[in-house]
Amino acid sequence: MWFEETLYPAWGQRFAVRTELARLTSAFQDIVIFESASHGRVMALDGCVQITERDEFVYQEMLGHVPLLEHGDARRVLIIGAGDGGVLRRVLMHANVEHATMVEIDGEVIRLAREYLPVIGGGAWTDQRASVIVGDGIAYVRDADAECFDVIIVDSTDPAGVGEVLFSDAFYADCARVLTPHGLVVNQCGVPFMQGDELRETSARRRRFFPHVAAYVAAVPTYVGGLMALGFAAKDAGYRRQDVRTIRARAAAANMAGTSAYWTPEIHVGSFDLPPYIARLLG
Repeated sequence: MWFEETLYPAWGQRFAVRTELARLTSAFQDIVIFESASHGRVMALDGCVQITERDEFVYQEMLGHVPLLEHGDARRVLIIGAGDGGVLRRVLMHANVEHATMVEIDGEVIRLAREYLPVIGGGAWTDQRASVIVGDGIAYVRDADAECFDVIIVDSTDPAGVGEVLFSDAFYADCARVLTPHGLVVNQCGVPFMQGDELRETSARRRRFFPHVAAYVAAVPTYVGGLMALGFAAKDAGYRRQDVRTIRARAAAANMAGTSAYWTPEIHVGSFDLPPYIARLLG
C-alpha cells in the first residue's frame, strides 16, 4: 500500500505504508497518520505530508532555535499551529524562556500527535512553562495585549484552506502590534524552487509592518522541491544579524549543548545566505 502526495500538478512523492494508524476528517481538514517503511510515522493533512519521525528534526530545530537565538533574550514565545508539539519542545529547550503559548486551531491534530507521535512533542505537553490552546491563532493575536511576546513562530500549512489567513496583511499587522520592541516573527514560506510566489508575496506583506524582512533556509527531505524557506521579520529597525560567535555563546547560555541533529551555530548563520534564485524573491 502506498501513500501518494501530489505537491504540484505534475510532481509529487509516495511512501510505502506498513500500517495505517489513524484516518479521520476533523472540522478543518482530513488527517492521516501511518507507519511508513522509510520515514517512521508520518502525519498528513489534506493529503500533504506535514511531518515524519525520521526528518522532523530539521524543520523543528530551524523554526524553533533560529528566532530565539537571533533575539537573544526571548522570554515569552507564541507558537501558532505546530500541533504535533515539535516546535514547542524546541522552544522549551531554551532556559531563558519563561512561558510558551501554543495556539492550534485543530484539536484533533494535537490529540492524534500525542497518541501516535509521542516522541515529537516529548515532555513539552506537560511542561509547566507551556500553555496549549485549541483555538484560532488569528483571533488570539488580534485580541492579545500589545507588546506581550518576544518571538512569534508560525507553523502553518501553505496559504490555502485553514492556513490561508495566516498569510494576510491583518495578521502581520497584529503580529507587529503584540511583539515587544525587539521582537521577531518567523513562518514557513514553502519551497521557493516550486512555490516562489509564496515567499515573494509573504515578504511583501511583512514589509508593510516590519522594517527588517529576510528569510533563511533548511533542507527538509520530505518537503519536495529543494530548500524550504522560512520567512523572518524583525520589529526593530536597527536589527542586525548575529555572527557565529554570538550565536554559539547564546546557545551555551540557553543550555542547548548536544540537543540538535541539524542546527549548529554555523548552519544558523549560513542559512541566511541565500542562493540568488531565492534572494531575488525577497524584493
